[in-house]
Amino acid sequence: MGVDWKAEVERGVDALEARLRNVSEYVFAHPELKFEETLAARRLAEELEQDGFPVERGAAGLPTALRALHPAASEGPTVAVIAEYDALPDLGHACGHNLIAAAALGAALAVGRIKAKLPGRLLFLGTPAEEGGGGKISMIEAGLFRGVDAAMMFHPAPFTTVGHGSLAITEVRIEFRGVAAHASAWPEKGINALDAVIQTFNGINALRQHLRDGSRIHGIITHGGVKPNIVPDYAAAEFYVRAADSAYRDELFEKLRRCAEGAARATGAGLEYSVLSVPYKAMRLNRPLDQAFARNLERVGWDLDVPPGTGFPLGSTDMADVSHVVPSIHPYLAICDSGVAGHSRPFAEASRSERGHAAMLVAAKAMAATTVDLFTTPELVRAAWSEFGSRP
Repeated sequence: MGVDWKAEVERGVDALEARLRNVSEYVFAHPELKFEETLAARRLAEELEQDGFPVERGAAGLPTALRALHPAASEGPTVAVIAEYDALPDLGHACGHNLIAAAALGAALAVGRIKAKLPGRLLFLGTPAEEGGGGKISMIEAGLFRGVDAAMMFHPAPFTTVGHGSLAITEVRIEFRGVAAHASAWPEKGINALDAVIQTFNGINALRQHLRDGSRIHGIITHGGVKPNIVPDYAAAEFYVRAADSAYRDELFEKLRRCAEGAARATGAGLEYSVLSVPYKAMRLNRPLDQAFARNLERVGWDLDVPPGTGFPLGSTDMADVSHVVPSIHPYLAICDSGVAGHSRPFAEASRSERGHAAMLVAAKAMAATTVDLFTTPELVRAAWSEFGSRP
């Protein structure tokens, strides 16, 4: 009777529990914004090196990106386990990236300890700046996903599911420039840039009933003036434009532009309209890999509470861009009750809770077991590529 490699990696994750918890708590306690994740990247690199992974720091020219290929590489599929570790402004790890980082580390270390007995190549990728910076996109462009047969990560959520998509997104900045004047004595001599921003929001609100279900245009005013008795000569806002596919996202991008142009004409303010960072695609699902991950969740006693493909709320991620170059999965595991919203302070608390750490360990086991499946079951690799389409 052959060795149960899945049981081996599951026991491996259990043996790593204290280390993984410490990593998660360390990353949580040191929240770092996109492209600034120096402490998190260094801690992950040290943990990988401790277990014999040679780590390339500053991969793809990004100071906080990591690439670590396990030395026991041989013929067979290449599987990439992906970590994220950037935080949100003000809210810290209210997206649970500390758990993502620890789970990816756990899966890589557990598989790494038996890798010499399995075919294929085990790759750990530490990817910075998921929250708006598109670190994975830079890594794709640098060729770090070339030759990869499957890529995986998990994401914390208020629900557990697989086969959950994402929205394509573009980040937009609008800036209006007017003319300053005394707002009481000579208001007629001013051109109010803040009015232009507000008119842009009003135009977007008028559009909402005409947008496709699930599409989103949402924004904040980042600069609205300096003092009430000065007509604002500069005002700015930032928006996220999201849709289920890139084509409709681009259409909404133009609708937002027209709202801003109309506000500029109405007020007389000058307009600057710009894209803030690289756009993200929508997630391309891979059913064979999702089903393998779901079976491995069931194996360790963690059931789906949202059926695959259910219309649950969608966000955006640069993991979606990875899913357009290699077969990929981005499953979700519950770390809190369904009434808790992501990107909130209660979700941040869940990201360091016992329930959150339990989900992290289960995710590590399921990713490790799915990696074993890919190394030992050629039919799964073929099915994943068949679902994806032809190899690039």
